[in-house]
Amino acid sequence: MSGLINQAQTKLWKIVGEFETAKRNGQHADVYVALYEYGNSRLSNDSGYIRQVTPLTRDLDKISEELFALTTSGGSEHCGQVIARAVDELEWSGEGPALRSIFIAGNEPFTQGPVDYHQACHAAANKNITVSTIHCGGYEQGVSGMWADGAKLADGSYMHIDHNSKQPHIAAPQDQQLAELNTRLNATYRAYGAAPAREEALGRQRAQDANALAAAPAAAASRAVAKAGRLYNNAAWDLVDAVSEKKVDLSKIEQEELPEELRGLSAKELGGRIAELSKQRQDVQAKIKKLAAERAKFVADERAKLADNGGATLDDAIVEAVRAQAARQSFEFGE
Repeated sequence: MSGLINQAQTKLWKIVGEFETAKRNGQHADVYVALYEYGNSRLSNDSGYIRQVTPLTRDLDKISEELFALTTSGGSEHCGQVIARAVDELEWSGEGPALRSIFIAGNEPFTQGPVDYHQACHAAANKNITVSTIHCGGYEQGVSGMWADGAKLADGSYMHIDHNSKQPHIAAPQDQQLAELNTRLNATYRAYGAAPAREEALGRQRAQDANALAAAPAAAASRAVAKAGRLYNNAAWDLVDAVSEKKVDLSKIEQEELPEELRGLSAKELGGRIAELSKQRQDVQAKIKKLAAERAKFVADERAKLADNGGATLDDAIVEAVRAQAARQSFEFGE
């Protein structure tokens, strides 16, 4: 299943970008992501070969970091058990208007493991959580393996993909400039908090830039575009985002929680500097978005020339399913 992990690594930022425009009743939607691994024989039998990698979070760099750290070692895929754990363990939003979705991908029969998938999927449905299943293999094989039935029980979508498909990565004339703008974007971040946490957050951001670039130029471009959007929010560690969301009071923040360059400033001076950085960030983001539109058109034109675009991939499946499910709950997507 290394091909599936590779698709998740390279397509994460494209998937995020698809939901940038999601709205309901005129309000933008926030996106929280959790990650589980299952079916890895290196994990303990007592856990059902299952591990919660991250809880629900808006920290997309953390999700990327963990995806790039995943390795595979074939084993039993306890689908019912991992669904049940996700339903029980994650801090799902309450009864308000929200789309709650589980996506599970695999290539073994859906029936494996000690927890009946019927029970797990019904438990999800009772909490208004959809379960969409992605079989890595042929359509009919997934149906006979009960992947389609699992999705039906929890009002989700059944899909099949070629997890080993490697779509051609199309280099675009905008890629180099996007990379340069990404560097300028990073320069607007100012981490706050304890020194080790500040260093970790900034290091993670740079590392995920490098991971995306190493995976494929297209992945790096998609990441730069996602970082220019509203879903790439780092208020938990970045002062610019934190001030924008009113999560930090600059008049009360401790000096040791600030980077060296911002220490010794009055609250007014500090606020002015953060405002400057915010303006710089917005300017860079606007340039990235303009280039992104040009790049998308170029890639679409080039891809149309190809005789074979490859089979459906993970991002195709997730985007198609979420858009369909979101539409049923009155979410709208811009173009």
